[in-house]
Amino acid sequence: MDELFECDAIALAEQIKIGNVAAADMLRASVARAERLNPSLHAVVNFNTTQAEKLLATTALDTPLYGVPTLLKDLGAEAIDFPSHNGSRLYQDTAYSYDASIYQRMRKTGLIPYARTTSPELGIGPTSEAGVYGEPTRNPWNVNHTSGGSSGGSGAAVAAGIVPLAHGSDGGGSVRIPASCCGLVGIKPTRARLPDGPGVGEGWAGMAIDGFLTRSVRDSALMLDHCSGADLGAPYSAPPLKTGFMKAMDAKLPSLRVAVLDTDFMGNAVHEECRHSVAQTADSLRQLGHNVSAWSSSLGDDVKDMMMAWTKIVAAGTLLSVRYKKDIAEVTLDDVDGVTYGAIQLGQTVSGADYLQSINTVHAFGRKMAGLFEEFDILLSPTLAEPPAQIGRFKPINTDFMDYRNGPDGVFAYSPYTAIFNASGQPAMSLPLYWTPDNLPVGVHFAAAYGNDEMLISLARQLEQAMPWHDKQVDLIRQYHPK
Repeated sequence: MDELFECDAIALAEQIKIGNVAAADMLRASVARAERLNPSLHAVVNFNTTQAEKLLATTALDTPLYGVPTLLKDLGAEAIDFPSHNGSRLYQDTAYSYDASIYQRMRKTGLIPYARTTSPELGIGPTSEAGVYGEPTRNPWNVNHTSGGSSGGSGAAVAAGIVPLAHGSDGGGSVRIPASCCGLVGIKPTRARLPDGPGVGEGWAGMAIDGFLTRSVRDSALMLDHCSGADLGAPYSAPPLKTGFMKAMDAKLPSLRVAVLDTDFMGNAVHEECRHSVAQTADSLRQLGHNVSAWSSSLGDDVKDMMMAWTKIVAAGTLLSVRYKKDIAEVTLDDVDGVTYGAIQLGQTVSGADYLQSINTVHAFGRKMAGLFEEFDILLSPTLAEPPAQIGRFKPINTDFMDYRNGPDGVFAYSPYTAIFNASGQPAMSLPLYWTPDNLPVGVHFAAAYGNDEMLISLARQLEQAMPWHDKQVDLIRQYHPK
């Protein structure tokens, strides 16, 4: 059975359908893998295998991913059957009276969730280190490094061969950062492509969206096809798809205009391995017939302003989340992690007018970014400014939230590319196209114009064939699960 965990979700579902393995056996084996690896990776929490077995018994056999085990991030994807900590002691074992739209759509694919995966407290960090769990989540490629955040538990679980895909969410890179750190595919679709309801109308002023960590492009395409579309009462929706993601994956691409950015948006140098990853990818794109040229950002001041606005919006959102559980005047560092405490202190200084001005700044930035994509089709960059950070570098103890996010050694310096496209609402993805000499994954980042998600999927599939990564992923899985 071990070799079946080397399959992507689509291939695993096929093995279940043709009777090579029973879905119940796959579920039990996945749970056993999670339990065996948790002492070293600390990725999976809130097991509910009894309920998972009941879900399997009521799942239609003709669903596309019937019987494939999966995991839900410990933030969002609210589900009656799966209480959540939201990465926070204040929210520990929160039970829900409803199922989120994204959870319902995941279930309709036939996926069988059985637990949740670790996240930083309330999703506000690039690593999954939260006090509620007691231990940081570690990177399967090297346990001294982070698996990323905020969907770091999902990234670690998929990379280590516990499940073939897992739920995540992305408000400033929280799917793409763990995809980069863990050697996976991570796609942030166009704003509102996936549903937010019924618990909220939008996350972080529209900057946050759900997503998935996968090992293959086709798994991401299938999940996006089955989960896309506005849910009931959504305040707005994404532009309609032309063909759908699975069909787009095999569409013939024209020659694309690819702009290459190998500094950050302010012109600062990034780690040489990240530059190498971009140069190698650019060479492959040229060989595939695309028109590739260097691009120098002139957006430095705009990006700084946007990130200040982003930080205020997230601080206000964090304040609101904490306020649901405790009077803000009574919150101490015994209740929340230091970063969260700092966020709510900053949030208290953000007036209503300040909040609206921050949204205006983000929207203006999105319009500027939209104009740039009149000049090119794809912006190519690293996903992060350096390989996966060491465990503890972003430990959530800094109570100065502005410094934590925007300081010289802060999150934005480490991840200068991802939040750009949460603010603009444009689709973006990280692909596992490069590994350092010491075998750490370095994701390569691609962004497209608003609504052009399908073009990104087509490009992802083309690169998956030209620069295949499957064997690297399988090698890692076999290290954790020797036959």
